Amino acid sequence: MIDFTPFILSFKLAFFVTIILLIIGIPFAWFLASTKSKIKPLLETITALPIVLPPSVLGFYLLVALSLNSPIGRFFYEMFDVKLVFSFPGLIVASCIYSFPFMIQPLQSGFESLDKSLIEASYVSGKSKIETLFKVIIPNIKSNLLTAVIITFAHTIGEFGVVLMVGGSIPGKTEVASVAIYDFVEMMDYKSAHIYSAIMLVISFLVLFVVYYINEKNKRKFNDIY
Repeated sequence: MIDFTPFILSFKLAFFVTIILLIIGIPFAWFLASTKSKIKPLLETITALPIVLPPSVLGFYLLVALSLNSPIGRFFYEMFDVKLVFSFPGLIVASCIYSFPFMIQPLQSGFESLDKSLIEASYVSGKSKIETLFKVIIPNIKSNLLTAVIITFAHTIGEFGVVLMVGGSIPGKTEVASVAIYDFVEMMDYKSAHIYSAIMLVISFLVLFVVYYINEKNKRKFNDIY
């Protein structure tokens, strides 16, 4: 019988990470898209770093940074009585850092491709920057926004190296689906590994299909209009 707890944990983790990154990502991506600051290349490099860094490297430094021996780990433990290492809150923090570029880059691309005359017209009509962002800009980058959300969600579900190093493999607490598959292989339980892997494969396929389908649908709508 299949234990769905690792999948529930994976979806729970992906949900919280996606919501947090969406809240952080919209203003940050807008800043990157609109700023002319000299530090923009530096910020973009730092943002994209998790894409090229081996998960074991990122996982190791996060393990060190979130442990009780570090100022960050001590702060959370002393202020909130929360241990970030080998805990679900720690997985959320680590996953937010690891999935950050997958939220930011589609949003930034959407902001940069937006017709600037729409923004100017909004300002001329008396709308504030916040109103312009939520009533004019975001509705016009719905495709990028949806792509960012879905890809971030899917990427978080499929994480392995970072979550294993920071969260370990505690059943019911930090053992997400990808880690459970690794554990099955370690135990040579290939039947269970096949089942869990097949479920993850189907989930990944469906997520990507939804992204490409919606993007294609939006392109056709755009072509019909223009």
